[in-house]
Amino acid sequence: MNPRLIAKIIGLLLLVSSFMMLPPALVGYIYQDGDIWPFLEGFVTLAMIGAIPFYMYRNIDAELKIRSGFLVVGASWLIVGLAGSLPLYLSSNLNLSITDAIFESISGLTTTGATILTNIDELPHSIKYYRQQLQWFGGMGIIVLAVAVLPMLRIGGMQIFRAETPGPMKDQKLTPRITETAKALWYIYLGITVMCCLSYYMAGMDMFDAICHAFSTISIGGFSTYDNSMGHFNNSLIEMIAVIFMLIAGINFASHFLAWKSASIKTYLVDTEVKVFIGFMAIASAITSFQLYTNGVSSSLYESIRQGTFQAVSVGTTTGFTTEPFYLWPGALPLLLILFSVIGGCAGSTAGGFKVIRMILLFKMSMRELYRLIHPYGTYLVKINGKPVNNRVLDSVSAFFVQFLFLWCVFTLLLAGFGENVTTAFSASLACLTNLGPALGDAGAHYANVSDGAKTVLSIAMIFGRLELFTLFILLIPAYWEF
Repeated sequence: MNPRLIAKIIGLLLLVSSFMMLPPALVGYIYQDGDIWPFLEGFVTLAMIGAIPFYMYRNIDAELKIRSGFLVVGASWLIVGLAGSLPLYLSSNLNLSITDAIFESISGLTTTGATILTNIDELPHSIKYYRQQLQWFGGMGIIVLAVAVLPMLRIGGMQIFRAETPGPMKDQKLTPRITETAKALWYIYLGITVMCCLSYYMAGMDMFDAICHAFSTISIGGFSTYDNSMGHFNNSLIEMIAVIFMLIAGINFASHFLAWKSASIKTYLVDTEVKVFIGFMAIASAITSFQLYTNGVSSSLYESIRQGTFQAVSVGTTTGFTTEPFYLWPGALPLLLILFSVIGGCAGSTAGGFKVIRMILLFKMSMRELYRLIHPYGTYLVKINGKPVNNRVLDSVSAFFVQFLFLWCVFTLLLAGFGENVTTAFSASLACLTNLGPALGDAGAHYANVSDGAKTVLSIAMIFGRLELFTLFILLIPAYWEF
């Protein structure tokens, strides 16, 4: 492990983060409705802090080992999350405590979409834009961006990429060089964002709202520039566009790259994970729509399908947009929707959750054990897309499942220990661990009523969820620190 190299990279990431403060300042200047200086102060502060370690160790040129890669990623997401809270804390329009500012920043960067803000409609445009921008950069990953555009991270870049990229099979590269792989992902990410923005604009949003909601749609973040989220527009066309792009963002971006490169949709048609993902979303939408109609929540079958499809896809992909306060819906429907988020989207997408590929593998592994009970001496391989899956990947999936349940229980108990009721503790811990955002109970509309201690726990849960457990868990193992 090379502490000086790690300090250099973190300093570099803080320098990158400082430039994230300039677009919101420009937006504030254009709209002239306040909060320009907090972003300029944030830019100067982060640039100075980041420049110190980067300048001190600028001549350090060593290979970044895999052990250091995990530490860089874990520390960077925490440090960049803290750095992102600076303008929120300095804003006189928000008057946030340091705990609230950090919670909002980490929620944005991890694309969770859990907010403590109320009266969002009245906030300055600079703050509104900044929240959406946090999610957009966090969607594909600040570190993946750094690997893509900063040549000095090419050495050992694969170690960072593996630690930061979601999914059980992390060794696949789209191009021979990791820098080119990261660039390819970002080009696809940017291109889909532009298409989403133009679609929203043509459907009736103004350009500012179109840009902001495209950011949170493609990042599967769920922040909105309005308290009522997508319900503010009350536009079925906008909701349909959101559903389409949430589904697109929930598919592995490597699949998008391969489909674009081959100019064919065959990539999606032969991918088991994509087919299961779309099928799950269709089933979840049908169940939700049926429940809304039979419970008389919506005025007609059309409205039931409209609301049910939008909310099921939004929650199922862990986006978190809302058109109605689903946490107030009758019966088991709110709980059912929250549980949809456990599966989430495809590996390699911006979605959170357990990931569809892991659910497929767990199902196949459980079926394999049943077949073994019938035929003890039989040999059964677990296959995906017709190819056997490495046993190391299967072991990783099993370990992830155990760790996910363990963390869910721990975070739920911690929230209950801070005084949250069972409904809030159970749903909020799950919503933050899966990077969904909206929860039930006191965290239904927002998280402003949650205690500071609970917000701190949930901030940690969001980072665990964004980095898919292993990257942070490994830092807690004593053997990791043995030199």
